[in-house]
Amino acid sequence: MNDRHNTVTRRSFLAAGAASVAAPAALRTGTLAAADAAAAAVVTPPTGKRILLSCKLGMIAKEVDGKKLSLAERLRLAAQAGFDGVDLDQAGECTPEQARDAVREAGVFVHNAINHAHWAQRLTSAKDEERARGRANIEHCLRVSHAAGGSGVLIVVGRGDDGPADVIEERCRQEIKQLIPLAAALGQPILVENVWNQMFYDHNSPPEQTAEKFVQFIDSFNSPWVGMYYDIGNHWKYGQPGDWIRAFGYRCVKLDVKGFSRAENKFTDITEGDLPWDQVRKALDDIGFAGWTTAEVGGGGLERLTVVRQQMQKAFGL
Repeated sequence: MNDRHNTVTRRSFLAAGAASVAAPAALRTGTLAAADAAAAAVVTPPTGKRILLSCKLGMIAKEVDGKKLSLAERLRLAAQAGFDGVDLDQAGECTPEQARDAVREAGVFVHNAINHAHWAQRLTSAKDEERARGRANIEHCLRVSHAAGGSGVLIVVGRGDDGPADVIEERCRQEIKQLIPLAAALGQPILVENVWNQMFYDHNSPPEQTAEKFVQFIDSFNSPWVGMYYDIGNHWKYGQPGDWIRAFGYRCVKLDVKGFSRAENKFTDITEGDLPWDQVRKALDDIGFAGWTTAEVGGGGLERLTVVRQQMQKAFGL
């Protein structure tokens, strides 16, 4: 072929290619174009807030007026109640792709993921297959949180009755160490929650216990990818929340929020019971805490979620 023929051929090819792209684009409806724009959007939480408020997905009603809600619709319900985002505590029920798509459709930020199977498939179990399944569950949550745009995964490390304290602590330590490379690659801290599992505290001892054992466990990893998701209400029965927050310091990455009454020995709504929220606020100021706080109480529809959000604002003095 001569040079002129080459030039014409290339021009014809480029023109045909442009036409093939332009034609379907011109046929798109406004709805499809809007859907494309939503899919490409980056969902972010509100800016300028030191303390961000969220609720667990499990608190949000699954249906309203007899209509089953999609994941995206449930996320939007939390936003309508005034929350800044949601903690995806049912991460085992969705794929990373489903979590990503729901966030983009809803336009509501998801900051964290949890898989409640950690109570059954424990990192402290003496059975290799249970620990392996528990580790795989956490890997799944790390991927879900990353896909959703979040910044962490809450874990319960196991149960104290799985064996002697030193044995079970080393079991879960070794499992978590295997997870750190993935957590680091995805930018998702592994955050240990303090729960009533008879680990790192004495369930049968009186109050005024310290957070020292939790701190030692977190520090044993010497990694920025392992921290605390401190549940303020869970251990008011055993220790002073202000002292625990100061002991955790920078290790305290996120907060779970519920109330507790020492006098009645039961969990309560936020700001009910006798938990000293003034001490909590002072301690958070002392450590310069900034980040996500998540309600973990009874949920429901828009009215109930709005009440919970208002209780959180009162608790944190917002």
